[in-house]
Order: sequence, then C-alpha cells, then structure tokens
Amino acid sequence: MLLAALLGTGLTVAVPGQPQAQQSNAPAGLPVVTSPAQRGPMPLEITANGNVVAEATVSIRSRVDGQIREVHVEEGQRVRRGQVLFTLDSRMAEAQLAQQEAQLVRDRALAARARADATRYASLRGEGFTATQRYEQAQADAATADANVKATEALMTQTRLTIDYATIRAEADGRLGALPVTAGNLVRGSEGTALGTITQTDPIQVQFSVPERWLPEIQEAMAGITPPSVTARAPGDRHPPARGQLVFVDSQVDSTSGTIQLKARFTNPENQLWPGQYVNVVLVPRVEPQAISVPVQAVQTGSDGRYIYVVDAESRARRRVVQMQRVVSGRAVIAAEIQAGDKVVVEGAQILSDGARVAERNPNPQQNGAPPRPQS
Repeated sequence: MLLAALLGTGLTVAVPGQPQAQQSNAPAGLPVVTSPAQRGPMPLEITANGNVVAEATVSIRSRVDGQIREVHVEEGQRVRRGQVLFTLDSRMAEAQLAQQEAQLVRDRALAARARADATRYASLRGEGFTATQRYEQAQADAATADANVKATEALMTQTRLTIDYATIRAEADGRLGALPVTAGNLVRGSEGTALGTITQTDPIQVQFSVPERWLPEIQEAMAGITPPSVTARAPGDRHPPARGQLVFVDSQVDSTSGTIQLKARFTNPENQLWPGQYVNVVLVPRVEPQAISVPVQAVQTGSDGRYIYVVDAESRARRRVVQMQRVVSGRAVIAAEIQAGDKVVVEGAQILSDGARVAERNPNPQQNGAPPRPQS
C-alpha cells in the first residue's frame, strides 16, 4: 500500500538491484565533433598576388625599304623562330645584284690582265729606268684591279643582305599580337615602324612581391640544390594551379612598401597563364617535417588570444592556448601543449568552458579536416 501511494505521487523510488543510470537523470555531456591532431610534414606557404609577364617580347620591324607583297601569318597566331612573316618587294635589289655580278666579271678580267702585265714587266726591271718605272706601274695597276674585285664582291654581299631582309622572319617563338599593316603598304627601315609583336608565352614568368620578413627563408631556400616551388592560378580558374620554380630575387628591398620582388618561371604549353594576367601565387620555400596541425575551425579566438579545446580521457574539454603559425589546405599549423592523436573539438567549441563534460558525435576521420585514409 505504501509503494502504491508513493507511485501515485510521482516520486522516484530507489529499487534495489537496478542500475544507477535508471535511478537518476544524470546530466548528459555537451555534443561536440572532434578530430585528432596530426604530426607530419607541412609546407611553409607564402601567399601573394602577382602578374604574369612574358620572358621576351620582340618587335617586328623592317631593315630595308619596300612595299609589302604578302603577309604569311594572321593576328594571334603562334609562330616559330625563323618562320616567314612578311615578304617585301625586292625586285630593285635583285636588279642591282645582276648588275654587280656583271661588273664582277669585268673586274676579274681586268685584274687578270693587270697581273699578267706585272709579270711581263718584272723581267725588264734591269734594262733601264723606263723598264723599272713600267714595272712599278704594272704592279700598282694589278693591286688596284684586285681591290676593285673585292669592292664589287662586298657590294654583292650587301645587296644579297638587302634581298634577304626583304623576307621578314620571326626572331623568337611566341604568339603574334595585332598586325597594323597589310599587303600593299610601303615600309621604310629608317622609320622603325613596328609591323607587329611576338610575345613569348612558353616558358612564361610571374612577377610578385612578398614581405621582407620572408627574405631569410627565401635566401636559404635559393641556396639549396633545387629552387623553391611556386604555384600560380588566376581567380576563377578551375584547372589545377600551374607549377613552376623561383628564378629571381631582387637585389634590394623596396623601402617604401617593405617588400621584395620575386619572379618564378613556368612551363606554359597550354597557355594557362597569359601575359598581363592577375594571379594568386603560393611560394613554398621549405617543408617542416614534424609540424603539429589541427583543422582550422578548431582554433578559437578569445580575449587572451587563440585557443583550442582538447577532449581528455574523462570526456571533458580542456582549454589549451595555442600560437597559430600558418594555415595550409584547411589545417592550422600550431605551437601548443598537445600531442599527435589528441582529440580536438572542431564543432561546438563556442558552447564549451574549461572542464565541461562533452559527448562526441560522428567522429568520422574523413570529416573535420582530417585527410582520408589511403585505399588498400
């Protein structure tokens, strides 16, 4: 009767032999999601903004005067070194060459006769003053004739160059820009008017600047066997970033901005990078072999700095002050009193306090910023 009366009042009655969990409503832990801290190689990434620049830009100009007879290329076309671009009218130079060839035949004939006279008068040198004088004159005439032959040959070489210059060829591999002239236009070598430009796009360079505090790291990396790696990608580009190497460090720091200028070279066969383009750059001067990292969302910011919560063996959250050094691919590289494998709270840290009891949920290693396990 007493038991029935107590049940009617709604009071909980301790019954011997039943578990304590059924006898009292103990408070449950706060729900959190955790991820293990990791120790391993992490790159030191220096991010910057840069611009793509061509390694070489060649202006196409004519060395001789002439009318453009034919244009062999189109605007924007890729060209190879030595490829014919323009052909100028060279008929006047060809006519001059024919005239000089005839003159060379005449000069050689005169030179042969002068040498024969010099040989004949050489035998008469001892027969008097007149014979000696004629011998000296014959020697002079032979030397003059030989000089005329050489002068004509030099003129022919010059004319052949003029004819060769009438065919304008590409001086570098690259891509043509706009062509402001067409067939029929008269060009003059003395005016220096550009017939177009060739921009080298493979390889190509990216120019960027980083704060001077990174200079010791960059200098140490450049002193190694392999230059530091650099990646570059234009905003909105869905392709993987282009990969290259650092090739240039400026000789001085810009005192106005406190930065130092760098250049990286990239192979660019698919034209992923374009001259003048704005790109996001990541420079990796070194890789830290034993870095402690956690998912970046685990790091919280408070009045006393950055901190994280670590879940101990008793399922209680313990606050740890950390120094965040950098963020790499969604993981924060930190300096803190934690070990690899410690459970770090990545969701629910905002409702925690030091020592609070927690209840972990969905501790999936492929979530919370942890890398997936390799397939066996």
